[in-house]
Amino acid sequence: MKRDSRLSITLHALLHMAEREIITSDELAVCLSTNPVVVRRTMAGLRAAGLVRSEKGHGGGWSLVRDLATVTLADVHAALGEPGFFAIGNRTESPGCLVEQAVNAAMDDALRDAEALLLERLTRVSLADLSRDFQRRMADHCRKMKEPDYAE
Repeated sequence: MKRDSRLSITLHALLHMAEREIITSDELAVCLSTNPVVVRRTMAGLRAAGLVRSEKGHGGGWSLVRDLATVTLADVHAALGEPGFFAIGNRTESPGCLVEQAVNAAMDDALRDAEALLLERLTRVSLADLSRDFQRRMADHCRKMKEPDYAE
């Protein structure tokens, strides 16, 4: 079963956007290894949610509207139309079998609890948190690249 990676891809794009004042769909598509049409379709939902804006013409592209600290991962999830978190579910939604009804009830409760917990966690993480983590990782990477290799 294919996983829905829209949230992950969109967060990836937003962090690239945070590093630039403006970025084109073509440039984002290269960063994300996807098609510019996919970028434009995704960004349209974010624009409607007031997270990004677009400028047409020479020198145009996409830019962030809000400060990274004010945008949570839950905000981005909502802007994407709140796609389901899990790819598992019930075999049938209205079974006649009492055994399947019991299974569905248990699964529904567990999935509802898991989704609530995940959504609550997403409300506590901002794009600024992700950006700081990226900056730390980049600094560590650059430092390691400059260190001499004494193994030789």
